[in-house]
Amino acid sequence: MSHTFTTTDESYMRIALEEARRAAEDGDVPVGAILVQNATGEIISRGRNTREVMKTALGHAEINVIGEACVSLGSWRLEDCTLYVTLEPCPMCAGAILHARIPRIVCGSMDPVAGAMGSVWAIHRHPVENKHVGFETGCLEEECRAILQDFFKNRRKG
Repeated sequence: MSHTFTTTDESYMRIALEEARRAAEDGDVPVGAILVQNATGEIISRGRNTREVMKTALGHAEINVIGEACVSLGSWRLEDCTLYVTLEPCPMCAGAILHARIPRIVCGSMDPVAGAMGSVWAIHRHPVENKHVGFETGCLEEECRAILQDFFKNRRKG
């Protein structure tokens, strides 16, 4: 479901877009993410896709951000955080978000192929999970979609 976003949300999403651009420069699908601590507004971790660079299927932006944040905060519970991500999380990432107990996700663009927070699946609404996950989509949607479209268009040319 689409929302009206604050300038703060848009500022954080621009930082996630910077990470997505870095992923593209490295030859990875341009998805970027950041995790912000709600109480302070501090960026706890930044990440981008690193599957090609690191040669691992686990190299998704969200997984990288969650792992770094857990180490940084010394806890697997990220209950006072908001995740900003340029593309709707896949099933693996949606599961990690639930298990890390992140209460709010702000997403740029939906993923009609593998999205797991409303497009194809809705893992964040699974009845077994007792925690509510707020999912908001459409933050800087055009920019988030364009970086992906440009990446794949250039890939097909070359």
